[in-house]
Amino acid sequence: MAKYIMSAFADEAASNLDEQIEALKKEDVSKIELRGVDGTSCVDLSIEKAKEVHKKLSAAGITLSALGSSYGKISIYDPFEQHLEKLKKSLEVCHILECDKIRVFSFYLPKEEAPEKFRDEVLRRMEKMIEAASAEGILLAHENEKGIYGDTDDRCIDLYNAFGGKLGVIFDPANYIQCGVNPKTAYEKQKDSITYFHMKDALMKDGSVVSVGNGDGSVPYILEDYNKKTDAEVILTVEPHLHVFNGLNNLQDEALKHKEAYPDSKTAFHAACSAVKKIINNL
Repeated sequence: MAKYIMSAFADEAASNLDEQIEALKKEDVSKIELRGVDGTSCVDLSIEKAKEVHKKLSAAGITLSALGSSYGKISIYDPFEQHLEKLKKSLEVCHILECDKIRVFSFYLPKEEAPEKFRDEVLRRMEKMIEAASAEGILLAHENEKGIYGDTDDRCIDLYNAFGGKLGVIFDPANYIQCGVNPKTAYEKQKDSITYFHMKDALMKDGSVVSVGNGDGSVPYILEDYNKKTDAEVILTVEPHLHVFNGLNNLQDEALKHKEAYPDSKTAFHAACSAVKKIINNL
């Protein structure tokens, strides 16, 4: 049986690090995929700020499962070298934070052109990023995201195979749904290469994000099946993306537009964590 370990994008509970820690402890989650802290993106953290973050997290008994970066989330036409140099600086931040993984993407492509046209340039850029990270003992893990080269299961597999397993695989069910890919089908193709999971679900009919287990992401099936195939520790990173409505006066209007709505970020974060725990407990 797998040993499922929850992590979370705690910046969806609060922007302030102290409040993020409070939210994690309240949910009994001891890992964080650090994305935004005190209003600053993780890719912009200075060495001094990284030391401060590490000190606070360590005191709270919280460790990083990954650095939730936005590297690779630029256009394929955007300049790359400066992007690469910024990534290299983040590798030092990772060492300070005692983190061995960085989430990355595979570049936004023009909607009107075939993704295959850009494959060589995507691979060239990804290779340079992987080489830089590997030299520092850090694994880059690719997330399937709408609009990038690796937004479908087949192109994610293409990326993984191109680098002989040197690129990690983040499996996000909701993102597949929003790209018109059946997550269950994608999982069957990728389950032998998955590094960790993002716990996010959505509805196939309109792409609306809902609590895990309430959508078409086949998350209970996927976690049950994966539970049978490994005895290893498996990270499940909660990424709520649930709707927070602006004031009770808007409740009726918001309820018509969203399947789930919450009065504040912390309530939404709690709902997202609780949904994942329910699935794990049912196993």
